[in-house]
Amino acid sequence: MTTSSIELASLLCSRLCHDMLSPVGALTNGLELLADEKDPEMRQRCFELLDQSARISTDKLKFFRLAFGAAGGFGEMVAVSEAKVLVDALVANNPRVTLAWALPSDSLPKAAIKTLLNFALIGLEALPRGGTLEIAAEYRDNHSELVVRAAGPRIAFDRSVGAALEGALPEGELSSRTAPAAMLRQLAVELKGKLQFALADDALVLGAMLPRA
Repeated sequence: MTTSSIELASLLCSRLCHDMLSPVGALTNGLELLADEKDPEMRQRCFELLDQSARISTDKLKFFRLAFGAAGGFGEMVAVSEAKVLVDALVANNPRVTLAWALPSDSLPKAAIKTLLNFALIGLEALPRGGTLEIAAEYRDNHSELVVRAAGPRIAFDRSVGAALEGALPEGELSSRTAPAAMLRQLAVELKGKLQFALADDALVLGAMLPRA
């Protein structure tokens, strides 16, 4: 493992910890409230909050396991239904975002699934005010073709994430926020594939064409 690989892995871990802090913290707070609460109705409410926080934590861990990790247990080809379940769960707690899927292929190579999940995460983060997240993926002629479109008011997209996708991030500016995009760039380079994005005031489009390894 090279120094850059170690740095990238460390930053991905930092990103995971940052995203997990809120639901895990909510679990801790809920347990503290439950320990002091005597009212049956309030105790029931505490149990509901604990259940919600536990579910969100589990959903995020499953998502990051495949999006960032080695994803042991999966073969070289991964069912697209696995990715759909993970993204559906991630978006389920955000009623302002509507999901639309176009998945004509039953499975994709693992690298394409990782790219799809990370594109979905970037697209979701671009919709702080809500909107529509459209996800399309197809595998044909030994290539994966992926498109994720986030459409909504005042798209929020960090230009440094775009620079990381393009491989144009200045040295020393890699961070936990840009690490997932940098990982995707490395995957694309290794596969001799292509990543691209287009940004407008009301839409962000992310695309990839990835040959099978």
